[in-house]
Amino acid sequence: MYAQIVLFDGFDPLDATAPFEVLAAGSEFAGGELQVELVSAEGPREVLSGTLGMVLHATAQLDPSKPGFIVVPGASGPIDGDPDDVDTIPVLLARFAESAAIPLLRKAMESPDVTVATVCGGSLALAMGGLLEGRNAVTHHLGMDLLEATGVTTVNARVVDDGDLVTSGAVTSGLDLALHLLDRTYGPTVALAVEDLFAYERRGTVWTA
Repeated sequence: MYAQIVLFDGFDPLDATAPFEVLAAGSEFAGGELQVELVSAEGPREVLSGTLGMVLHATAQLDPSKPGFIVVPGASGPIDGDPDDVDTIPVLLARFAESAAIPLLRKAMESPDVTVATVCGGSLALAMGGLLEGRNAVTHHLGMDLLEATGVTTVNARVVDDGDLVTSGAVTSGLDLALHLLDRTYGPTVALAVEDLFAYERRGTVWTA
């Protein structure tokens, strides 16, 4: 199985690195069965985050045919400002929603072998791209009204499991999201081993469809 963490210009670093770390550690406890990688829709490249110029390197192109997980982070940056002059979080998410990633993610969501997961504003980006209408999902609390306006049934939970779509709200929820994916796929022994390694216990009750 594969875990592809999708990077895009303006991504939130913790949204990407928290699930990356958790899933990488989980792979070790699962015998290396899960291959974790940073990807982008454009292929291998340096990707600029929205936080103080931090850059991460995408090593491959997002592949919607690979079985496993695809994790979409949210964006970081200013919340308010003239969208014509300032790359606010809504602007960054809207750009992603119009990018080459959306057709790839649409293909992934049509595959029975892929679970698409999002952290924080990642669900809002997918919703803006027309991928989540009629689904159950959560995002950062500041974006819940906008998420609902796209036709999503919003759920006030830290992690929302809607089958092949798993979403989480707030930046640090990427830890809980990834631990839930490990628990769901490999069982509680693997998830608990990662919790013990990181000295972190999952927060909140997972809402499950």
